[in-house]
Amino acid sequence: MITRTTNNRKAKEMQYNIALLPGDGVGPEVIAEGVKALKRIEVLTEVTFNLEYELVGGIAIDQVGTPLPKVALDLACKSDAVLFGAVGGPKWDNPLAPHRPEDAILGLRKALGLFANLRPVKVFPSLLNSSSLKPSVIEGVDILMIRELTGGLYFAKPKKRWQTSRGRRAVDTLRYTEGEIERVLRVGFELARGRRKKLTSVDKANVLESSRLWREIAIELSSQYPDVELEHMLVDSCAMALVRTPTRFDVLVAENMFGDILTDEAAILAGSLGMLPSSSLAGMPREDNRSRRRALGLYEPIHGSAPDIAGQGKANPIATILSVALMLRYSLGLSEAGSAIEAAVDQVLTQGYRTPDIAEAGASDVLSTSEMGQRIVDAIAL
Repeated sequence: MITRTTNNRKAKEMQYNIALLPGDGVGPEVIAEGVKALKRIEVLTEVTFNLEYELVGGIAIDQVGTPLPKVALDLACKSDAVLFGAVGGPKWDNPLAPHRPEDAILGLRKALGLFANLRPVKVFPSLLNSSSLKPSVIEGVDILMIRELTGGLYFAKPKKRWQTSRGRRAVDTLRYTEGEIERVLRVGFELARGRRKKLTSVDKANVLESSRLWREIAIELSSQYPDVELEHMLVDSCAMALVRTPTRFDVLVAENMFGDILTDEAAILAGSLGMLPSSSLAGMPREDNRSRRRALGLYEPIHGSAPDIAGQGKANPIATILSVALMLRYSLGLSEAGSAIEAAVDQVLTQGYRTPDIAEAGASDVLSTSEMGQRIVDAIAL
């Protein structure tokens, strides 16, 4: 389904094709709120978003037998950006099944070359009491976490299970090339240069050969960025520091599995998984609209499909709406519009409105998914 909107019948100066892949569980609910934000930006600007939906994940397995149908992949490849919901659920959890919903997102990352996952972790002042950590620990947290997406344990071969006379066995392979490591580290250095000029490179160099290579390349690359402070941190030490002294971090970069775990851990800083957006990019992010050569990106909330609350209006749409802001900034070059969405989120939270996941006990202004989305959309101004 393609949706085209116009603004008072005026010809739009810019048009962008957006692939919408809602997926399973609460995915369709939060994507609907992201679409509201896009349509609000259309009203306020000379931009048209051509929106087209396709199935991915468990629902795609049920309907067409594969988690990533060719039509969905083709749509993603021809679009300017992809907005992804969430996939999975107990219905498809059989480990022996030939297809799993999660293969959709893994397949998209690989096919589109999305090697750098950016997850900003910023604590809104109005949510200092929503985290289980002390306000004094998380106040002022503003971290950009970068996770390598297309290498390491999740993709390298061999990857298999088999039966032996001594029982079942399994193997996953942790493999990285110099090129894979260098390109994601370079994203880290470049983004740190535009922030507070500190890059933390996470590894396990005391144990893993792949991490020793990672650290070696980070050191070599640092000579090209003398204005950026580079520090190395073992992943276990980093996990502890994230909850003890999170304000020490600026930009943090890690390989695939370490980044997967650490970025989810960082959700405790913001109060909920429902607060954290993400962008997965095929190149260096650009924040201006002077060139059509911007980074292809897939944008999604970091939370899962949450099947236990699907259809109940309890999901927090903020991570998806903030993912739309990242899309506008990094893939479409509409930084002002992205900032307007972020300001609207801050305004609504400051006014005291909450979804169940970030509400304090006894709170009165607890909104449903659609109510929170509408509050934010109504607050967007340019």
